[in-house]
Amino acid sequence: MLSVGDEAPDFELQDQDGETVSLSDYRGDYVVVYFYPRANTPGCTTEACGFRDAWDEFETRDVAVLGVSDDPVSDLKEFEDDHDLPFSLLSDEDGDVASAYDSYGEKNMFGNTFDGVFRNTYVVGPEGDVVLAYEGVSPEGHAEEILSDIEELDA
Repeated sequence: MLSVGDEAPDFELQDQDGETVSLSDYRGDYVVVYFYPRANTPGCTTEACGFRDAWDEFETRDVAVLGVSDDPVSDLKEFEDDHDLPFSLLSDEDGDVASAYDSYGEKNMFGNTFDGVFRNTYVVGPEGDVVLAYEGVSPEGHAEEILSDIEELDA
């Protein structure tokens, strides 16, 4: 897990519309980079809809939100459309970006071992460093937790 104060690894990934998005595009603002295992699954939907429902507050504070999974772009587009998500969903099919953020590796589910994305979140500050880090996130209420913690940073 990256720590507060670490430089956030830059990346370029395709979003749900096939457009290239780079972390450095958001320099000067806070950016939530949240990693989630799979689009349109219950926990991931809860988490994404939490960000959607708090979107006005994120916009008011000039905080960008980037969701990252190893889903293909087509699945991300469906996820966005199904839930009216107003932020970028990024496709990291090979897991390279998630790995750079210590958010990809071996998982066990139903007796099967496979590589996948861990549910971790980082808030990257205006200068490009990690200012908040969350490991093993609980999807319910996570967006509100981040907003509260950003408010404390700005106090």
